[in-house]
Amino acid sequence: MKSDINKRDGKRDGKRSIPSQVILGAFVIGMGVLFLLDNLDIFDFHRAVAFWPAAFILFGVIKLLDTQSPNGALVGAILIGVGAVMTINRLGFMHINMRALWPLLIIFLGAAVICKAVTGRRMLGMQSKDDDATDAVVDITAILGGFDRRITTPAFRGGEVTAVMGGCMLDLRGSSIEGEAVLNVFALMGGITLKVPPDWTVALNGTPIMGGFDEKTITAPHNNKRLVIRGYAIMGGVEVRN
Repeated sequence: MKSDINKRDGKRDGKRSIPSQVILGAFVIGMGVLFLLDNLDIFDFHRAVAFWPAAFILFGVIKLLDTQSPNGALVGAILIGVGAVMTINRLGFMHINMRALWPLLIIFLGAAVICKAVTGRRMLGMQSKDDDATDAVVDITAILGGFDRRITTPAFRGGEVTAVMGGCMLDLRGSSIEGEAVLNVFALMGGITLKVPPDWTVALNGTPIMGGFDEKTITAPHNNKRLVIRGYAIMGGVEVRN
């Protein structure tokens, strides 16, 4: 039963990731068109390069479309907010002193801690009937820092791991899977390392953007335990090893 549920969840995740890939593809096409117009002396692309902070808005939208957790939504909102403020400043509509706005980072981090605490207690209350359920689905976020966690559960179902200018290490070697589990990853100028048992089959379906996905695992003896990894590595890296 759990295997069927995981498969259905995986299909929903696949459908959910399509809009973000469409947005990313449209962005790449747009960049190509701008470079072409610059080479044809129709448009001076060098002026548009000055508005590179708009990339943060793009990354934030991608995160919002792919996330299924409040922490992920908060990270997406932060990226969009940072990109919007920096872009407005460069457009000259507002003269914003970035040094005066640095306390906003502390406010965002405090909001993330509160959000994590509230949602964590809610999940514990919903899953109190199962002692191992708290580790079955993970929701890990590291911003400007590191996170190291060991998971031991007989029925890992996946979850979400986010690293923004930080690092996450998730040790799953003491866990098992009933059928298939889906793990969404998002590494922006950061790194995510996953350690999995040797009897797990790993399927990497991520999208690297000036980053990389690296699998260093041995071939599993069977295919009845499958971990599907989806998401993005933007100027960062995701490594899976056993």
